[in-house]
Amino acid sequence: MTSALETRIEDFLAVLSSQRGLSANTVLAYRRDLLKVAAFIEGCGLSEWRSLDQFLLEEFIARVSEQGLDIRSQQRLLSSLRSFYDWLAERGEAAFNPARSLRLKTHKRELPRVLDVDLVQQLLDAPAPEDEPEKSLWRRDRTMMELFYSSGLRLSELSNAMLTALDLSSGHITVTGKGNKTRRVPVGRKAREALRDWLVLREQWCTDKSGDLIFITPKGARFGERAIQLRLAHQARRAGLPQHVHPHMLRHSFASHLLESSQDLRAVQELLGHADISTTQIYTHLDYQHLATVYDKAHPRSRKNDDK
Repeated sequence: MTSALETRIEDFLAVLSSQRGLSANTVLAYRRDLLKVAAFIEGCGLSEWRSLDQFLLEEFIARVSEQGLDIRSQQRLLSSLRSFYDWLAERGEAAFNPARSLRLKTHKRELPRVLDVDLVQQLLDAPAPEDEPEKSLWRRDRTMMELFYSSGLRLSELSNAMLTALDLSSGHITVTGKGNKTRRVPVGRKAREALRDWLVLREQWCTDKSGDLIFITPKGARFGERAIQLRLAHQARRAGLPQHVHPHMLRHSFASHLLESSQDLRAVQELLGHADISTTQIYTHLDYQHLATVYDKAHPRSRKNDDK
């Protein structure tokens, strides 16, 4: 963790202890919550608290929710973050509070947001730009999006994916996920085609600092998590999608569409790298939601306009 992030946490905790008289246990809870967010910020390649915006915070909440953090703990974390950013704003170190308007639904577990198959195809089949450098960036971004959807990768897994872990001949990639656990997942035909095209361009961008990373910037640096989020959002807007798209949405779409067609919950669990199948079971609710919509539209005793 960068010292600047941690230093601000400790300064804030000192204020909580001395000026607000909070108990040691409460201060410890604040520390745990804020250190989680700080580690996430650093993992995105950022080094300042002012860099955290609401889209990035939503991605963080989606990640800890997938890890099993219950709704009560998420609420406490957001409360800690709101207080912390209010304090930063008082010191002139934050222009806004990204946690201020973010609310969690408490009446039930919120289902992951997914794209339907048509919208995924609209995103992935969007034509290439005609002008450079946007055309070259699109070649990389298209590959990134294909791999997200083809293999159900997490944001961190894609950002850190290595060439040595990619086997295009067999159509597999090995990634390191939660708890430093590795898993081998298939890479679909469209993603393999995009990867072959991208790797040719990657050779032109590669520098000494590129290492073995699959995805890099035009200057050869690591394609960081925040940059990936921004480029995905850009490509979704360019493709005309009607909503904000973040990396976890493609992972959720991969899981939902695969479960819908295969009905094999255990296989989807393995592909996603979930330690507990209860985490994967949320997608069965999405599948049922889809089936219920089809039923309402198609069943002769359910169509809403048939009572005329």
